Amino acid sequence: MPSSPHAHRRRLTWIAVGGGAAAAVAVAAALGGGSGDSVSRDRPAAAVSPSAAGATPDEQQKSLLALARRDQKDPLALGRADAPVVLIAYEDFQCPFCGKFARETKPELVRSYVDKGLLRIEWRNFPVFGAESERVARASWAAGRQGRFWQFHDVAYAKERPRNKGAFSSSRLREMAREAGVADLDRFEADLKSQAAEVSVSRDQEEGYALGVSSTPAFLVNSTPILGAQPLSTFTAAVEKAAKEAGR
Repeated sequence: MPSSPHAHRRRLTWIAVGGGAAAAVAVAAALGGGSGDSVSRDRPAAAVSPSAAGATPDEQQKSLLALARRDQKDPLALGRADAPVVLIAYEDFQCPFCGKFARETKPELVRSYVDKGLLRIEWRNFPVFGAESERVARASWAAGRQGRFWQFHDVAYAKERPRNKGAFSSSRLREMAREAGVADLDRFEADLKSQAAEVSVSRDQEEGYALGVSSTPAFLVNSTPILGAQPLSTFTAAVEKAAKEAGR
């Protein structure tokens, strides 16, 4: 696969996945060596543990499929909890290519697959570009506490914003929350600053780092990795392949 100009990337190494392990490693190698925006928080890619290395392909695949939380009350998810295909998205609100996915690709996936019960999209906050990324990640979680995560998501990604230049200051986040229809703005601000918000964002980050994610956007479609803002056709092919494997 040729290197994509649309990925913020340093070397991205996904833990080997089932029968598709070689393909996953090949994708990581193809996209990992190109130039791109550096991240402000960089960790080494996760190594495969001895137990993971010794696991059977079926066991490895099951471990990745198990990353889907499938909580029907999860406000950071779209679609049926029992959908046969889950797309997990590791994203940063300051990443322009995450914004491109949000504005151009996600709506098509929702119309074609989520609305038909075939696909579920689960968001993971993966802030890598500093304090404003961390702040807006917590704000998105706070909006979700009032059932307005995806509305806040769409407002935050409505246009490309200069990175770490105040676009996600506290006052602007409050305005975004108002625009997204968050009803109780005082509660929103309290939730944003809470320990629970920090724990939620950290949980998502650690999950991504454990997989070897070190750039955004990064996606997992059941057990198939997709790195960078790939064209819609890449996502539709992965969704339809996963659906077929699930017997749909």
